[in-house]
Amino acid sequence: MKLVELRLDFLGRAINLTRLLTDRPTPVVITIRRREDGGRWMGSEADRQMMLRAAVVAGAEYIDLEADVADEIPRYGNTKRIVSYHDFNETPDNLAELHAHMAASDADIVKLATMANSFADNVRMMELVKNAKVPTIGICMGDIGTPTRILASRFGSPFTYATYSTERTLAPGQLNYKQMNDLYHFDEINADTELFGVVADPVAHSHSPLVHNRAMQAAGVNARYLPFRVAKDDLHHFIDACPKLGIHGVSITIPHKESALNYCTQAESSCTGIGAINTMIFDKEDRLGYNTDYRAAMDCITEIYKQSAGNERAINDRGIQGLKVLILGAGGVSRAIAWGLKQRGAEITIASRTFERSAMLANEMTARAIAWENRYDVKPQLLVNGSPVGMHPNLDSSPYDQAAINQFMVVFDTVYNPENTLLIKYAREQNARIITGVDMFVRQAAYQFKLFTGREASTALMRQAIKDATSNVRFN
Repeated sequence: MKLVELRLDFLGRAINLTRLLTDRPTPVVITIRRREDGGRWMGSEADRQMMLRAAVVAGAEYIDLEADVADEIPRYGNTKRIVSYHDFNETPDNLAELHAHMAASDADIVKLATMANSFADNVRMMELVKNAKVPTIGICMGDIGTPTRILASRFGSPFTYATYSTERTLAPGQLNYKQMNDLYHFDEINADTELFGVVADPVAHSHSPLVHNRAMQAAGVNARYLPFRVAKDDLHHFIDACPKLGIHGVSITIPHKESALNYCTQAESSCTGIGAINTMIFDKEDRLGYNTDYRAAMDCITEIYKQSAGNERAINDRGIQGLKVLILGAGGVSRAIAWGLKQRGAEITIASRTFERSAMLANEMTARAIAWENRYDVKPQLLVNGSPVGMHPNLDSSPYDQAAINQFMVVFDTVYNPENTLLIKYAREQNARIITGVDMFVRQAAYQFKLFTGREASTALMRQAIKDATSNVRFN
């Protein structure tokens, strides 16, 4: 059932309930939120309660009543009572006590909306909803709380909230109707839906939910891929909660790639060598670690050298063995690429804007570290940008000057938003061969999809999804 919440506190003129409710195409929830509860009501409390009573008399299907005033507005007719509580600072420790008090106020539905400050807040809220005897809507606000919105029906909520506007949200972390409908297919999530996601901090910028959900929908898989914002010091709580919430696997990115390896019961050998994972699969009691960044990057490099060499033997013997490589950046993706190239006998030099990080990575990879300002002293055959320089919104930045690029080089930029970074544009103008961040992103996502679902992903669909997400053109 579709509902529309009418936020009368947002109306800047005299409220005509008859006009609003006559011939309405769908059931409505009438809400007049006070400023202290995150609303915009500017009138007196007496006038607000009078308007709420009038909405009940007018036959609104639902009315939202704050817990402290619910007992002052009696039940009348067929209007159902949503007794609500909002806390924009935290998720209180006494959720169960609050819930019991609200349920006792003649509630048809109890609504709790609190700010999530840790993933444990999500778990407590979803468990409360699942075990409640009275229908309960439990929402944790903010980016950390997004899963409670998407998974509301799975845990027993009668409905959840989304904004119709793509530009305005009425509560922190609220998703819009198009996202809930088209990306997450909220109405189709059930107890059998397998859950996956990306773990990061921040996570709102991630395009992985779009890419994986499109691929899962195209493959006919009953699964959803969610954004999980998890702080660096909260990762252990999240991993412990995954089996309880039915999460079968996660993509792992900044800042968790290295620390997540410590929570694996098993990990493929490349992860141990790299010292990081970007994928974790939950298999009964086991936590299995993988690094699809490494696989994807090596595939991209091998393919471009194979194309120029003409055959597989050439790439094995001459393509990468002894190849002079300059890697810009010393983060997780640079670490994965450096390890893969080291295994294949490349001569690696690493430069980052923080020399100490370059030196540490170079020492681990038996490579050479140089100062950032000396990066042009190297004459690489393969240039890899593993730094964020050139990433949106810094579109006019490049980690490497155009004059230092020549037609005999391969230029690999791991930045995928935008695909055509300034570095890639420079490389094209110099007739160098290129590998874009989209090439790598799609390959690593396809590997993850196979680990998650056991099926091959449509890389063409994934490529189109990431291009749609990073395009400057938006269609509503």
